[in-house]
Amino acid sequence: MQAPVHSRARSVDRADRAWDQALTLLSEGNPLDIAVSYHETVTKLQGLDLPGKGPFDRLDWFALLEDPLFVQAERGGEQLILPLQVGPSGLSSLTNWFSFTWRPLGSSDLLLRAIARDLRRRAYLLDLAPVPEEDGSASRLETAFRKAGWLVFRQQCDENHVLQVEGRSFAEYWAMRPGKMRTTLKRKAKKVDVEILDRFDEVAWADYRAVYAESWKPNEERADILEAFARTEGEAGRIRLGIARAEGRPVAAQFWTVEDGAAYIHKLAHIEAAKPLSAGTTLSAALFERVIDTDRVELVDFGTGSDPYKRDWMELNRPRYRLTCLDWRQLGAWPAIGRALIRHLAPHNRPS
Repeated sequence: MQAPVHSRARSVDRADRAWDQALTLLSEGNPLDIAVSYHETVTKLQGLDLPGKGPFDRLDWFALLEDPLFVQAERGGEQLILPLQVGPSGLSSLTNWFSFTWRPLGSSDLLLRAIARDLRRRAYLLDLAPVPEEDGSASRLETAFRKAGWLVFRQQCDENHVLQVEGRSFAEYWAMRPGKMRTTLKRKAKKVDVEILDRFDEVAWADYRAVYAESWKPNEERADILEAFARTEGEAGRIRLGIARAEGRPVAAQFWTVEDGAAYIHKLAHIEAAKPLSAGTTLSAALFERVIDTDRVELVDFGTGSDPYKRDWMELNRPRYRLTCLDWRQLGAWPAIGRALIRHLAPHNRPS
């Protein structure tokens, strides 16, 4: 007599888990000494020596965001944290509209796989983005979740524009910019006065907000988060807040930060009515000169997005990926699996 379908399914699932555990034991040693824990605040994680590669890898940044779930794996003196966010249909990377990038905090593939395996008890869907690949993060995550039994769909979701300074001075960098841009600066630079601050300043921030309100950009989403971040960066001396004024009135503003040899361009805006002054170009050039010649950065990061003007200032385009991880053993994942397969099989996603 044939066993019922649900009974056979449970047997397959048990066999799958046993095989997964056996492979882990053979290839990686006993995983039972790995502790996986979940935290809804950064309080218990403060003081940990976590590898950071920029402003979006720090715990004080994650503390500003909503509905966090920090998944921590520890083994001996080694640790790894996956900063996640709780959503209505599953878990996602702990980011917001302001984030340039997202990745695991830690380098151990063993700990990353332990987290991926444990997360099957918590969710059937994880949506991870925007993940870089220049440091191998996208491949590490994809491999860890696949080995832990998840279906993983990976696709490019955005692009990141950067400048590798490569020892150049600002003058050498500027000589390689488009001729139209160089001519604009030569003609318009004296029409505005530029101020660059390396601390948070209430008046300058009010000027930034006034410029943004009169710019072409939509209303700031969660401006309170942006201001809290700016204050933190100002206290640490990392902020570079630039204001361009025409006859004493602010007409362009930019918010940058600098750390560990890299400059990050977070926000920029100019008043539409003052566009003929080209204050944005003048202010950008002044900030590039500051971070290249004074701060001596090795990299300038213009964030994500396909804005054409970024190509005039940057020289390298790096992909950002979305990883959709689905646990096929859970019925709730099946509709999402179907949608992911349809997207994956669409003509523009097929291998050539």
